[in-house]
Amino acid sequence: MNYALPQPAFYIFKCQQSAPPGMPKPSCVSQNNPESQQLFMHLAQSLMQKGIISTVQPIQTGCMNRCQQGPVMLVEPGHTMYVGLTKEKIDRIIEEHIIGGKVVEEYVISPEMWGEPIEPKTLVQP
Repeated sequence: MNYALPQPAFYIFKCQQSAPPGMPKPSCVSQNNPESQQLFMHLAQSLMQKGIISTVQPIQTGCMNRCQQGPVMLVEPGHTMYVGLTKEKIDRIIEEHIIGGKVVEEYVISPEMWGEPIEPKTLVQP
């Protein structure tokens, strides 16, 4: 018998980019924001405590080019970019979006900063 290991229902990409101290550029993990340094661990621990980490894969990523809105994370499927994260916001996203199936709209990046994706094939010159 061949039992396939089920794929995750969700992937959560959490930006872990940190600008060097003294850099004016904002970053998702900042010396000036101690909580930002704990968000990925909080995300993973919350998923474990709820018993859903087997179907929700948290992934640490580098920069996703939305630094001004940081800390950010991207939930797939759905291309849902959450911004200005705190532990409380992550808890609500897990409850309402990941478990409940409803996007937490007030934490989603504004459409001006996150327009529709552009298909690569439209950019390729013949």
